[in-house]
Amino acid sequence: MAPSARMLLVLSENWTLTGGRADLPKVVRWAREAEDAGFDAVMISEHIVLGPDAAAAGIMVNPREYALPGNQDPYTPWPHSLLLLSAIASVTSRLRLAAAAVLAPLRHPLLLARELGTLDLISEGRLVVQPTVSWSRDEYDALGVPFGRRGRLLDEHLRIWAKAWGPSPISHDSDHYPFRDVYFEPKAYRPEGPRLWFGGQRLHGPVLRRLVEHGHGFHPLGHPTPQDLHTLKEAMAAAGRDATDLEMIGGTDPVFPDDHSPADLGTALASIPEQLEQGFTTFCIKPNQFIDDPDDVGAFCREVIRRVQAVT
Repeated sequence: MAPSARMLLVLSENWTLTGGRADLPKVVRWAREAEDAGFDAVMISEHIVLGPDAAAAGIMVNPREYALPGNQDPYTPWPHSLLLLSAIASVTSRLRLAAAAVLAPLRHPLLLARELGTLDLISEGRLVVQPTVSWSRDEYDALGVPFGRRGRLLDEHLRIWAKAWGPSPISHDSDHYPFRDVYFEPKAYRPEGPRLWFGGQRLHGPVLRRLVEHGHGFHPLGHPTPQDLHTLKEAMAAAGRDATDLEMIGGTDPVFPDDHSPADLGTALASIPEQLEQGFTTFCIKPNQFIDDPDDVGAFCREVIRRVQAVT
């Protein structure tokens, strides 16, 4: 495949392939098959718990769709993303490991930095982290974390992680996470820590600020507008950074013919050439949107690579 087009297999939310069960050995096997087929990365998202607000907007019509705020069954299984990625790291050698939607405010930043740094070392620098604040007030309430402060908590995480990757001892003064003269060893694989992606439904103030200050990649939910991309370019330039240095993560566009059937793969991949022209280089695809047999994931990955090579 041309290096300008990299494919990422989304390994969360594929429960139609596993009968609604969290069949984690299958997920690990799919990751190995994706690497063998030529995929660049896999992605796993997370929730710690779900509450009634998970389905506040009604459950998704076609269970192959992506889980969005308020559209999913609270019984949806969400295994520990970093543990699952660690298992995947142990059976792969090249595949990047994208921990998407890491709900940082629900942990202490030193504990999460320890988990992230260890996984980054195990995988020899293949970890990508997309920290976020998420949307579920019920989840925050269950863990005793103030929902209204989640943005400020995430910002502190990012500052503390940067300290943790640097020389020990480290200290931090704040109302939320104060500590003094702690030694954080070992570090992550790179001196600056794992690669960080940021994104969401809108390129609003906090997301844009974190992306400019800390980001290595932009992963929007959906397609950003030309104005969004222009705003990002200007904000990066104002901070002395070049927007072309950001990895741009795009996606595929499945169209479901009804509430029960998978989408057509060719139609979903058709937007990739246009996204490449816009500067996107990495493209997410979720297998259960296109196939129903869990034993077909390897063949599906090979077909995706073949078709993407053809259209690019």
